Amino acid sequence: MSENTVLLVMSGIVKDFPGVRALDGVDLRVRSGEVHCLLGQNGAGKSTLIKVLSGAHPPDGGSIEWRGEAVALGSPAAALRRGIAAMYQELDLVPGLSVAENIFLGHEPASAGFTQRGKARRAAAELMARLGHPEITPDEPVGELSAAARQLVSMARALGHEAKLIIMDEPTAALSAGEVDNLFRIIGELTADGVAVVYISHRMEEIRRIADRVTVLKDGRTAAVGLPVAETSTSELVALMTGGEPPEVEAGGNTATDRPVLEVRGLRRRGEFDEVSFTAHAGEIVGMAGLVGCGRSEVLETIFGARVPDSGQVRVDGRQVSTGSISAAVSAGIGLTPEERKSQALLPQMALSENVTLASLAGHSRWGFTRRGAERADTTDVAERLQLRPADPARPISTFSGGNQQKAVIGRWVLRGCRVLLLDEPTRGVDVGARAEIYALIRQLAADGLAIVVVSSDIPEVLALADRVLVLRDGAVVHTAAAGEITESNVLDMVMEAPSR
Repeated sequence: MSENTVLLVMSGIVKDFPGVRALDGVDLRVRSGEVHCLLGQNGAGKSTLIKVLSGAHPPDGGSIEWRGEAVALGSPAAALRRGIAAMYQELDLVPGLSVAENIFLGHEPASAGFTQRGKARRAAAELMARLGHPEITPDEPVGELSAAARQLVSMARALGHEAKLIIMDEPTAALSAGEVDNLFRIIGELTADGVAVVYISHRMEEIRRIADRVTVLKDGRTAAVGLPVAETSTSELVALMTGGEPPEVEAGGNTATDRPVLEVRGLRRRGEFDEVSFTAHAGEIVGMAGLVGCGRSEVLETIFGARVPDSGQVRVDGRQVSTGSISAAVSAGIGLTPEERKSQALLPQMALSENVTLASLAGHSRWGFTRRGAERADTTDVAERLQLRPADPARPISTFSGGNQQKAVIGRWVLRGCRVLLLDEPTRGVDVGARAEIYALIRQLAADGLAIVVVSSDIPEVLALADRVLVLRDGAVVHTAAAGEITESNVLDMVMEAPSR
């Protein structure tokens, strides 16, 4: 197909998940030989759209045309057969397999039913040489490679399928300046050969540098389709992303005191964040805003003791907490609701009571046996206080809605009597009604004197919930302001600036 031929048309794409419509009539048109940037805030629907395009999620509405033909991409294998390959931000490589085995996983060179390992190794070596990295050998285990090298292996796998369209989701997140230059060189070679690239990035300077056109998503809808990058200003793109709409969350009253509860000083973890310092007072909600990968979650997990810092201190009520120890953090009064509650916080097959009392086992046992009556009574009290429904201590936590599961995790720390509550994406995967209840709960806990730190991909949520906002970019706090003194556009401008390398 010649350059500028329409390769892909997605029209009116709809995708529903329980309690939420992730895509609501999204359009996308991609030409052969172009770099088409997909732009939007975290949660705008970009990742869901590319998973529909790559066959990972079947659409619930709309149509897809590929090279002029209506198609149904029912699986990633079906998309690959058409020539559509994806490089996800969370790379789907197998650490225990070699470079060659990852590149040709699922389509190994074979003869008479037997895999031709030598042919696969030679082809893998040729692909890595084409990518400018012949030092990454075919037999090297992927689990031993750097993040940048794994990114290259993922790209080699896409090239190994002779893709006509390659999706790249935040491909430069783990790359140095030199590696970014090499990536852009490769993209230039691909597009010169007629391959289309759908490129997702929050970095405005990257978009300016390599993109031909851009489609903007906001709240699961298309705000603009196929804008020429050279003819569209950054302020126009930011306005399309934000929509100029007021936050749906109403700001609450400030209950902060001048008494510091959590003090973080010079906390640093190499490769993730650098010299993070802040204080959270009793009754204060501190928000952290930034892009995925900026170090927000890693900071919370380090404060909680789940990660060991290279340097820095954490204090609660003036007392230093031993870093790198979850038990020390919990004993000091720190609680965490993690980003992925199902895999990181819940015991899915166990009862509500067992989940809520998980951090308070010592107080619900005697001579090594759990006091079930006390466990159920305390769980009922917490459920009523947090309006957790149904307030049935014996019911398996897996049968509760996402919002009530989140309340259960928060209730775990309320029962424990924590002084500091760290909330990572507290409303992810919950419906609108439950979200409002969780906002009210967070504000009530602050009014009760807790120091709360909130991380959220939803910038309006951070601005409306928090008393004070820390803006993070590339692992560093680049700005601190009272929530009323900063806007969504201000935050976007700061987090989308060029990284300092």
